Amino acid sequence: MKIQRTRSQEKIIQVLQSLKRAISAQDLYIEMRNREQNIGLATVYRSLEALKLQGELQVRTLPNGESVYSSVQRDQHHLTCVNCGTSIPIEECPVHALEHQLEKSHQFKVYYHTLEFFGICDRCQATQEAS
Repeated sequence: MKIQRTRSQEKIIQVLQSLKRAISAQDLYIEMRNREQNIGLATVYRSLEALKLQGELQVRTLPNGESVYSSVQRDQHHLTCVNCGTSIPIEECPVHALEHQLEKSHQFKVYYHTLEFFGICDRCQATQEAS
């Protein structure tokens, strides 16, 4: 069953797809204003929440607690430095088979998944070693 999107939701999806990167709600609001899309910040937040619940966008929480949003195009995987916050996308996905197994065994429809490893990047390691 396809849920009908509002005009605001449709505009948000279009902007997210055109950006091809994750963006915060505040930055999305600014981006939409720059594109002359007249939409309020509260509407951006409401639309993002509705789209998330419909499985039409991905949400990722950064180490600083900020949520970033992107259109569901593929699964996201990252190596994230707990010291400087650098987040490096990785292409490998070791959990696709597990995702399909869980869908079957739990009768659960998976919209997307994220996989994130936390540690220290090479630059922060070098800084720590130099200290």
